[in-house]
Amino acid sequence: MLIYVVSLIATLSILILVHEFGHFFAAKLVGIQVPRFSLGFGKRLAGFQWGETEFVLSAIPLGGYVKMAGMEDDEAAEALEGGGPPPEEVDPERTFDAKPLWARTLVITAGVIMNLVFAFVVYTALFLSQGTRIVTETRLSVAGAAQNPAAVRAGFTRVPEGARLVEVAGRPVRAWNDAADALEGAPAGPAQLRFADAPPVTVTLPGGSSARIEALQGLSPFAEPVLESVQGGSPAQRGGLRAGDRVTAVEGRPIVSWQQLVTAIQGHPGKPLRLAVARGGRTLALTVTPNAERDTDANGKRVMVGRIGAGIPQPAGVDRRVGVGEAVRLGARTTWGSAALIGDFLKRLVAGQVSARNMGGLLSIGQASGETAQLGLAVWLGFLAFFSVNLAVLNLLPIPILDGGHLMFLAFEAVRGRPLSVEARIRLSQVGLVIVVALMLWANGNDVVRLVFGR
Repeated sequence: MLIYVVSLIATLSILILVHEFGHFFAAKLVGIQVPRFSLGFGKRLAGFQWGETEFVLSAIPLGGYVKMAGMEDDEAAEALEGGGPPPEEVDPERTFDAKPLWARTLVITAGVIMNLVFAFVVYTALFLSQGTRIVTETRLSVAGAAQNPAAVRAGFTRVPEGARLVEVAGRPVRAWNDAADALEGAPAGPAQLRFADAPPVTVTLPGGSSARIEALQGLSPFAEPVLESVQGGSPAQRGGLRAGDRVTAVEGRPIVSWQQLVTAIQGHPGKPLRLAVARGGRTLALTVTPNAERDTDANGKRVMVGRIGAGIPQPAGVDRRVGVGEAVRLGARTTWGSAALIGDFLKRLVAGQVSARNMGGLLSIGQASGETAQLGLAVWLGFLAFFSVNLAVLNLLPIPILDGGHLMFLAFEAVRGRPLSVEARIRLSQVGLVIVVALMLWANGNDVVRLVFGR
């Protein structure tokens, strides 16, 4: 439990500081007076004065803010401040509103930029220190495509399971990484996939990075239906399965890949499954009843799925060191890919394609940060980078009090030729505060419901 709490506090503190220091440094760069830098909201717990700025630690560790002279609408963010030292005299030429539009836009976007830069630096450092894994398997598994509407629309379900890919849209494929690069980088529209052991298939690749990523999630490198490990006390062990077993059929239907096996098991939560298992030259008939567990399907809906507690085999591959140039390229691509995934989730959430029950709060963040921390520093840093991108994207939402709301005010000023009144900005920021608090209560409520009721 302690590692979950510590990793949660570390995750939030680091990313909030990164974000707010972006605003702080940009404000100082363009000459805006900054009376306060706060980690957290609410009552001041501790702090110190450095130059004109008071750096404080506040009681509610769910964010932070940089108070800039002239941003009276920030009072909504300080509604729970509960006192503090008297404000310093403000230089009229160093207020936020006294600066040109480009300077104010830079200050507002600097937090998001810092979060993206932080993620890029972490991803790049991880690639430099650990290299990248080249998956040498070029056989294609499309068992997950049938449950992915975007993959179905693209036509990936027409690919034979286990076909060995040799070319994508004219680009040769020698490893799974080549296939992924080609599928991600090919122009939108028809693209021919050529195979060494099957007729060619033409798929239709969607435009837009988020739509492309969504469609490609239905594909994976082929893995044999062999159990690498079996957890003690799991349905797999109770059913007589052992590590090294090869499942050849489920309910009389042939199984040729691990992905087909997973799909069959997930589709039978709590229901007995008859398995044909090859072991030591013999074929055994075993019955396994998967546990019924809550999960999220490809449409973002909460569903029950079956799990048996068996480990997945890793596709064949080799680890390869990368130079600075390639690490930078991979870091940038991973950062952009993370942003596209988060943006796609938000788009589907607004469109009603994803249930708002999938939103998570502090418990979800704490669980994810704790689990990744237990897997090692590199895994936790990868989570930290992804969550930094998540924070950047969420801050761009056009909700007053968030960076996206401030940018909306500036865009209105650019079109109108004059800014909104201070009174209007304060009222809108108070509305934004109510919206943000409501979203936080909803997300944390979802965590409580999942914890108590398992759904």
